[in-house]
Amino acid sequence: MSTLPVVVAVDGSEHSLRALDWALDAARRRGAPLRVAHVRHHVAWTPPGAPVVVPPPADDDPVLADARARVEAAGTAGAGPSAQYLGLDGAPGALLPELGAEAQLLVLGSRGRGGFAGLLLGSNGMTAARDAECPVVIVPPPGREVDDLLPSEPGARVVVGLKADAPDDATLALAFAEAALREARVQVIAAYPWPIQTWVAPGDLVHPVYDQDAVEHETRTLADGFLTAHRTRHPEVPVEVRPAPGDAAGLLVAASKDAGLVVVGRHRRRLLAPARMLGSVTHAVLLHAAGPVAVVPPAGAEE
Repeated sequence: MSTLPVVVAVDGSEHSLRALDWALDAARRRGAPLRVAHVRHHVAWTPPGAPVVVPPPADDDPVLADARARVEAAGTAGAGPSAQYLGLDGAPGALLPELGAEAQLLVLGSRGRGGFAGLLLGSNGMTAARDAECPVVIVPPPGREVDDLLPSEPGARVVVGLKADAPDDATLALAFAEAALREARVQVIAAYPWPIQTWVAPGDLVHPVYDQDAVEHETRTLADGFLTAHRTRHPEVPVEVRPAPGDAAGLLVAASKDAGLVVVGRHRRRLLAPARMLGSVTHAVLLHAAGPVAVVPPAGAEE
């Protein structure tokens, strides 16, 4: 059975070239082929008298030619993964998610050539992260500053968010698999709300008291239980469970400092909300994380 490729989208921008470098490394670690795609967005309608824009032939695409040269220069002959170069014409927002149907990873830069300079994440990246059938990795530009809320010991880390009352096995599985490939530890961020807000009826004098140590202990216990199967599957991967009070998005962004990858999940479709959604935490992490972020679709069929 053939190994699914690592797919990366390029458009000649510095953002996409960083994504290409990340995807090349990911393909090497996995022993997987690399597929480099350039979606050429040409306007179908032109005003009268304007020159008609003709897309270049797929085998004469300067963006793909530059990508090929970069891949070939990255390693000696025979050392890198086999690579395929694919030119497509159409709307990137529609075609990029489709590339994930036959991929184990879809890798994108944080913003394409056509993006506004002020945007932290382009619309095509957001659409692919929301709609693709495989995990989508967004590679941000270097130099993002984040708050140092969760200082960590040195060493390679893969960060993953765990919601203690609704864990996502697909997200945890990718984090452990990636950590094994990188010989890194998994840092599990299990956020819990604090202080706990209690709503009471007007005039009610009952004021429940919660012990923060007890809440943190319960969060850690739940997290350890959910991690048991993944620890068994990857006994070589060290695990660090970090229950912490506060906003999950802020904690994950803080933990992204110097992390090799941050892994977050995508919302499941619900009966009353059938559209695919990233979720507010994933959306915030994509916008602000200091390192690459992998967005994992829910396990099992969504349709």
